[in-house]
Amino acid sequence: MSGEIVNRVEKSGLMTIDLDEIKLPSNIFEIDIKKWLFEGLFLKEKDFRNNINKHDWSAYTNAYVYVHCSSDAIIPTWAYMLISSQLENFTELVIIGNEKKFFEKYFEDTINSIDYSIYEGKSVIIKGCSDKKIPISAYHILTTKLKPLAKSIMFGEACSAVPVFKKTS
Repeated sequence: MSGEIVNRVEKSGLMTIDLDEIKLPSNIFEIDIKKWLFEGLFLKEKDFRNNINKHDWSAYTNAYVYVHCSSDAIIPTWAYMLISSQLENFTELVIIGNEKKFFEKYFEDTINSIDYSIYEGKSVIIKGCSDKKIPISAYHILTTKLKPLAKSIMFGEACSAVPVFKKTS
C-alpha cells in the first residue's frame, strides 16, 4: 500500500461549527438576592432598599451579571426591577435568572450574531464534544439558523456524524 495519504474529510467540503470556540467572558458575576433578605427568608422593603442603595454597583462595570434568589422566598417583581435598574448603568448584560439561564441567553445572543451566509449550500457538521458547558438550546438555535441555508446538517465528528437535516430538492 503505497501512495499519498488523503484527508477525505478536508476534500469533502464539510464545514465544521465548534461551539467551544465561543469565547466566554471572564467577568461573570452572580447576585443572589438571598443575602439582602431578612434571615434569608423574606424581603423587608426598607432594609432591602437600604442594601440596594449602599451596594457598590460600579464593581460590575463592563461585566455580565445574573440575578436570582437561591432561597425559596417569594420575591416581588419590583425587587428585580430595582436591582436591574442599578446594574444596567454599568454592565454589558444582565439576566434575571440562574447561571443556566445566563449561559442560555449568552449563547443565544452570540449565535444570533453569526453571519450564516457562508454556509449556503454547504454540508455542515456541528461539533459534538465540548470542554465547555454548552446549553442544549444553543444546538437548537444553531440548527434553526442553518436549516434554510445548509445542504445538510450533521452532529458529532466527521468520522462518526449523526445526520440531523438534509435539504430535499
